[in-house]
Amino acid sequence: MALKKDSNSLGSEQEKSQNEDSSLLEFKNLDNKKEIESQLLEVSKGDDNENGFLDFGFNQSILNSLKNKGYKNPTPIQKAAIPELMLGRDLLGQAQTGTGKTAAFALPLIEKLTDNKELNAKVLVMTPTRELATQVAESFKSYSSESSNFKTVAIYGGTDYRNQISALKRKVDVVVGTPGRIMDHIRQGTFKIKDINCLVLDEADEMLNMGFLEDIEWIIDQLPENKQMVLFSATMPNEIRNIAKKYLNEPAEILIKSVKKETQLITQRYINVQRHHKLDALKRILEITNEGVIIFVRTKLLTTSIAEALENSGHSVAVLNGDIPQNQRENTVDRLKKGFIDILVATDVAARGLDVERIKLVINYDFPFDKETYTHRIGRTGRAGRSGEAILFVNQREKHFLRNLENSTRNKIVEIEIPNNKIINEKRMGKLISSLNKSSLSQQNNEEQKALMIDILDTLREKYSMDESNIAMAAINLAIGNKSFFMNEDESWIYRQNSSDRNRSSRNGNGNNRMRNTNRRNNYQNDSFETYKFNFGRMDRVRVANIISSICNSTNIKGRSIGKIQIFNDYSLVDLPKDLHDEVRKKLRNLKIRS
Repeated sequence: MALKKDSNSLGSEQEKSQNEDSSLLEFKNLDNKKEIESQLLEVSKGDDNENGFLDFGFNQSILNSLKNKGYKNPTPIQKAAIPELMLGRDLLGQAQTGTGKTAAFALPLIEKLTDNKELNAKVLVMTPTRELATQVAESFKSYSSESSNFKTVAIYGGTDYRNQISALKRKVDVVVGTPGRIMDHIRQGTFKIKDINCLVLDEADEMLNMGFLEDIEWIIDQLPENKQMVLFSATMPNEIRNIAKKYLNEPAEILIKSVKKETQLITQRYINVQRHHKLDALKRILEITNEGVIIFVRTKLLTTSIAEALENSGHSVAVLNGDIPQNQRENTVDRLKKGFIDILVATDVAARGLDVERIKLVINYDFPFDKETYTHRIGRTGRAGRSGEAILFVNQREKHFLRNLENSTRNKIVEIEIPNNKIINEKRMGKLISSLNKSSLSQQNNEEQKALMIDILDTLREKYSMDESNIAMAAINLAIGNKSFFMNEDESWIYRQNSSDRNRSSRNGNGNNRMRNTNRRNNYQNDSFETYKFNFGRMDRVRVANIISSICNSTNIKGRSIGKIQIFNDYSLVDLPKDLHDEVRKKLRNLKIRS
């Protein structure tokens, strides 16, 4: 394939933002700059119209679809990109996710294909992940919903080839897919690419990070030479610029500088918490906010263990990791959108491209050690102008990483405290009162239900001689359930976080007492005990009975002499008597449980 002209402007360094609090547009290498500026001026006038998209010249079916979705005024990336793409120019765009870039390339392409009657696809959109492919395909379908003849097909791994082949054999206008599955269909001849006249690379930097660079170039080389190319990326590493230089023909280059403005929509906080208290801290946070939450962890194993712990606490929770089959992933995201699931525990790769309006809180359970991962995680909330909240768990060893993160993102991440019992109990009481009030209002509006309630009340008064106060107390008792309503568990660990971190360096000092906790966590309860740490926990399927049995069988310690036992994900804490003999301590260091 003959290479296209290089753009002289693509290799230049991008200017640093002079005003990070506002969205700025940069136009480079525009031969018809005056014409574009004139068009953008006309578009900007549409801000005062009932629909700011009118001035782009879209057909009525697109305008109807936008109206149904509630779109009134274009975003900065849409104002900049749509006129260029309508003119048929190649485009290199740099913009963060959540800025409306999907509509920026989808709307003009739908407009150009409105009357297309050919069988083969005209547009190919490549995305880094299956989730993003699904999301982009759904966007194309929603924007073209008023046009019965417009067809979009999504192709990606993890699903049956046969359904995709069947869809590709029928009339299709736009194909959205991941590089690997697109290559498979091209090689097998099931995806006819001879009529492709536009290629879109969406989130190109993510495709680069996932190792798709060679696949992308192979696919581009298979496509017809004369085509419009659109490349969107949140960042512009050298490899992405090289692709742009190699394949884009004198593109319009657009940069949306709105990082500061977008992140301001997200309230960013951190909690100082020791590793073995993270699950307890998580549960306390979810007492305050437990609807529309994503919890990010580093490993697949941790997603399942945390989800199980939260499910046992009564939360509606699901898992999203690389081992989940694609159809189950799609079902999980759909249930999250519809409110059947409130909490999602996910790994970074599995949540790529996830855009769910309900997400109000992102919890970084495991620390993200680079800016890109952190930005992606918190970007699952606060999208498209919505506000959101992000909480980061930080231990003492991660404090310097936190400072580096603040410097790289240019955002101050403020420390907050773990919710204590008083706050949680007030929240529970508020929820109960609100629930009872809603129930009362709903009964008043439902005559049939109201009549039934009156009959029950009359029966309780006449047959069982119950007065109104006893009836009300019984009803509240039923609403509360059998479990203790107020949180009464020990919370002293919350107030010992800082002192525990300061004493961390003194632990394991002589190398002979690796299990011994010199902080003596339970001294405030009983001076005759000290706490030992063992390197096995829930993930090893260890139970309290296993620990007691192993200690008793391996040493001369009696079961009644063993104090408090706490089992966490990958370790356990056991209170044992002070002044144990060295021989007993040696046996404890070599203690085995369940082999």
